[in-house]
Amino acid sequence: MAEDKLIEINNLRLKYDTSSPKKNLFFSKNINPDAIFKGQEDAYVLDDVSLDINKGEFHIFLGASGCGKSTLLNIIAGFLQKTDGSVMIDGREITKPGRERGVVFQNAELAIYPWLTVYKNVEFGLKLQKVKKAERRKTVDNALELVGLSEHRNKYPSELSGGMKQRVQIARSIASDPEILIMDEPFGALDAQTRRTLQDELIRIWQQTKKTILFVTHDLQEAVYLGQKISIFSAAPNAHIAKQIEVDLPYPRRAGDAKVAMITADVGTELNKAINAHGEESVDKSA
Repeated sequence: MAEDKLIEINNLRLKYDTSSPKKNLFFSKNINPDAIFKGQEDAYVLDDVSLDINKGEFHIFLGASGCGKSTLLNIIAGFLQKTDGSVMIDGREITKPGRERGVVFQNAELAIYPWLTVYKNVEFGLKLQKVKKAERRKTVDNALELVGLSEHRNKYPSELSGGMKQRVQIARSIASDPEILIMDEPFGALDAQTRRTLQDELIRIWQQTKKTILFVTHDLQEAVYLGQKISIFSAAPNAHIAKQIEVDLPYPRRAGDAKVAMITADVGTELNKAINAHGEESVDKSA
């Protein structure tokens, strides 16, 4: 419904800067953007992206590596400036980071402070906002309880597993009470068992807090397991949203369920179409 609309993206474009590779830091370190854009000085990273996201929606951005998923999240987060078009939240144009947006990165090692305890890491943003001590304590306690880290509050990051470090990131974002959680492949570096545990935890947190979640992944199963809506990206250059799919399934979802498997297959077919339309190699649906 129109009254539930929170994020509006209209005709968004971002040009690739061939003159200064350092300006293209939105690419993963494992991707060579010059190989994608070689000889295409007029190419765009993102070209004519339009999208509406409703309040409280769990929205997945799915696509092959280097297609612009993370780039779009960085624009929504306010870390990157677009070339053309508009990105609006609650009717306001986005030009810089804001408190209504919390970000959870894939690499928790770089995102949390190794010299601070779990408690102090989660408290950090609140101190910058000059929140009073008593309120900070209550907020941090609630955030740690929500992510299941209350008993680990006095530990340092070096004492935590990869999954626990990601919980610290999520708790820190939630503590600032953003309306939107922006998550860039947060579980991509974790083992399968830990990843599934955190997927279930994230669904519980989302249902409890009613946040709007924007979640990047290139994993088909993860996309269908988590999302209400899936935006499928074409390959770069000039990437755009090739298809949007609504996952009309109740939670919790079971990976072996026939309906889940059917939708996963459909999403895989559409992803292959989007990639092949740019002449890219087909992806493995079992990946």
